Amino acid sequence: MEELIRKAEEKGIDVEDLIILALSKEDPQEGIKLRMELAEKYMAEALEYLNKGDAIQASEKAYKVAEEVVKALAEKYNLAEYQQLLKEGRWYTYLLGKASNTLAGKVGNWVLDGWSSAYFLHVWGFHEAKLTTADITSYIDRVKEMLNEAKKILTN
Repeated sequence: MEELIRKAEEKGIDVEDLIILALSKEDPQEGIKLRMELAEKYMAEALEYLNKGDAIQASEKAYKVAEEVVKALAEKYNLAEYQQLLKEGRWYTYLLGKASNTLAGKVGNWVLDGWSSAYFLHVWGFHEAKLTTADITSYIDRVKEMLNEAKKILTN
C-alpha cells in the first residue's frame, strides 16, 4: 500500500484528497469535518515551524490550511467550482482561486484575503524560499483568521 501511495504522489495525485472526496460522496458533512480537522492540524504545524524559525515549511503548512478551508466551504455551498472538481477529478489551483473569489461574495472577503495570503506564502515562502519568519507572520495571521471564520460557519 505504501508503494502504491508513493507512486500516486509521484504522479501528482493527492491520495488524501481522493479519500476525502470518496467519503464525502457518502456523507458530505464527514468530508467537510475531515477537511477542517486537516486544516487545524496544518495550522498547528505552521505555527510550530514558525516558532522553530522554518519559514519554508511554515509557509507551506499555512497554504495547506487555506486549501482545506476553501475545499470545505466550496463543498458546503456546492459551488460551481466544486462541481468542476467532481468532473475533473481533482482540485486544481485555479479552481481554488476561483472558489475563494466566489466564496468572498457569499461569506466575506476574509476568504479571499486568506487564500491570497496563503498563495503568496506558497509561491514566495515555499517554492522560491525568499521569505523569513518575520516576513510571513502577518500572512499566516490572515490564514489563521480565515480558518477561525470558516469554523464559525462550518460548525453551526
